[in-house]
Amino acid sequence: MREQVAPEQRRPWARPGFETFGSIFGFIYTFLAGNVLLAVANAPLVLCLALVADPAAAWPFFLALTVTVAPSLAGMFAAFRSLNDDGAAVRPVAAFLRGYTRSFRRAAPLGLSAVAVLMFLGLDLVIVQSMPAAAVLVPLIVVAAAVTVSLTVTATAGVVLLPEARLKSILKASLYLVAQRWYLSLALLVLLGIIVSAAVLQPVLGVALAPAPLLFVVWSNASYAFHAALHSS
Repeated sequence: MREQVAPEQRRPWARPGFETFGSIFGFIYTFLAGNVLLAVANAPLVLCLALVADPAAAWPFFLALTVTVAPSLAGMFAAFRSLNDDGAAVRPVAAFLRGYTRSFRRAAPLGLSAVAVLMFLGLDLVIVQSMPAAAVLVPLIVVAAAVTVSLTVTATAGVVLLPEARLKSILKASLYLVAQRWYLSLALLVLLGIIVSAAVLQPVLGVALAPAPLLFVVWSNASYAFHAALHSS
């Protein structure tokens, strides 16, 4: 005689629970709200990208406008942290604003320093291209720029993850992680490159859709690297 199986015991995977839908909604809500908040926090940059036909021709101007990016990244990372902690009950707008204000004092100098270094490296790149040693100097400048970007983003994540730590200590740890986990740094640069390309080619759609999901991957990698380093120390 065949054993009878109760209906509620059949294929439990066929009925996704409320928590699953809540989690999915939390991600979607955080991504959509995060993109809007990023656009608002970097409104001058987004507006100029939409109005200027060839941003590459005016790269120093646009690079200067990116000074607002680091604090907005801190706000976005705080929203992602809240998403991990609160799940379906996440409040991304409140988390973003809270992270932005709490981290601004340390994230803003990171952004300003990164813009200054990248401006210096960019001008050097323009100058050395016509020099005989360009084949050696150009790759060095490109690597220095890549390290600057990776270090700034990783340190911004560290500011959110370790709010009580000193900025100098976070920078040292971030530099170590950028070098040790170079593959994560490479992934970070690729993802940021996709975001920048989307924003330049299609400013409205690019800013509305691309940043948050890709930045979530950046945040997850940085969070993993910091936690792994803390556990191993």
